[in-house]
Amino acid sequence: MAAGCGFYAGYPITPSSEIMEGMAELLPKAGGAFIQMEDEIASISAVIGASWAGAKAMTATSGPGFSLMMEGLGYAVFTETPCVIIDIQRAGPCTGQATRVGSGDIMQSKWGMHGDVEIVALSPWSVQEMYDLTIRAFNLAERLRLPVFLLADEAVGHLHETAEFHDRFETEQRVRGTDGTPFGSAEPGGVPPMPRFGDGANLLVTGSTHDDRGFRRVEEAEAHARLVGRLRRKVLDRRDELVDVERHELDDAEVAVVAYGFTARGALAAVRELRGRGKKVGLLRLRTLWPFPEREVAALDGKVRAVFVPEMNHGQVAGEVRKCFRGELRSYGQTDGEVIGVETMVAELERMV
Repeated sequence: MAAGCGFYAGYPITPSSEIMEGMAELLPKAGGAFIQMEDEIASISAVIGASWAGAKAMTATSGPGFSLMMEGLGYAVFTETPCVIIDIQRAGPCTGQATRVGSGDIMQSKWGMHGDVEIVALSPWSVQEMYDLTIRAFNLAERLRLPVFLLADEAVGHLHETAEFHDRFETEQRVRGTDGTPFGSAEPGGVPPMPRFGDGANLLVTGSTHDDRGFRRVEEAEAHARLVGRLRRKVLDRRDELVDVERHELDDAEVAVVAYGFTARGALAAVRELRGRGKKVGLLRLRTLWPFPEREVAALDGKVRAVFVPEMNHGQVAGEVRKCFRGELRSYGQTDGEVIGVETMVAELERMV
């Protein structure tokens, strides 16, 4: 609401339903539109339509619903449709443990859509960051004309703690314009203006390969290569402004924890406990998961001798860390529907130290 969201379409699914309930109450009072759809396929389709009608639009879901949205999300990427998708992750796969915690959707958010796509995914660890990073997600969606994911997990989604709903931020708006090309840019990674339906731009919005005006060019190799290349570069060329990490106790660390989401809170507590025992450990917390913070992880190489990656999956981010770090890497995966305890991380780190 603070970011200017004016449309929500969704389907109730544990553990994200509280977001839907809140928006059902708040949006109509603020002049927005809320609609419960028949499923998640319809939900993401409605969000895309609302965005092209000019609204800042969002939905929220969890694993099975996220899976159903993948085709629509690929369409949103290819048509450069700004929107926000909040995924409150639960223990999977399939129906899994609907009420229990997990972090198994990291790779799905990046690779669930077929084809070569680049996306932005943020990882909050607190109620405060659910507020702050949702605002950032809307701003990035508007700036870059793409879907932006907020990959929380059930432990954050059902967390009760103090948060400040402040107004110390700016809200970004997409660039609108009926002149020029809504699907092309002179810059290799450029973001074209986005008119809305009704502006008189004679819009053609297709998920097929298209030229700068939106006309289908499904048999033209150069048109497809140029379009896919620009869509990738508009994320990758802005990697430095998109990637966001936090560093704790890394200046003299011999072992570093790389963590994200709720697990990073326990990791920070473990680091502090071990620091109290004189152990040189530190934490690199990833607030951006995609694009992956390759440079920030690679900067640990040669400075620490080992990295520990705890996750509520079986090594999805550890695999990305392994590409950037040549030293010892210990991956700890837990998929029993429980958060990883501080004492578990302390024990694993003590063995490494």
